Amino acid sequence: MIRTQIYLTEEEKKAIEKLSDERGTTQSNIIREAIDEYVVKEKAKPKKKSIMDFAGIWKDKKDIPDVREMREGWGRRMKRLGLDSDDS
Repeated sequence: MIRTQIYLTEEEKKAIEKLSDERGTTQSNIIREAIDEYVVKEKAKPKKKSIMDFAGIWKDKKDIPDVREMREGWGRRMKRLGLDSDDS
């Protein structure tokens, strides 16, 4: 571990002390847990943004076939070829 000094407000210090007492752990551990959660959350932001940017990208397209109709067609073809799962 690397020793690091930080400045806390009085309120932050009291909150960390209280959490530390309640959990039976060190104040340093509380701070490390908070930093770890923050880092994970920040790392996920670009991924989440990409997903949100992509979400609904084709919602207004009219030339995409209905998936339900495609599945029904696949089911009929499978039956016709004797490959449907109902016979197993």
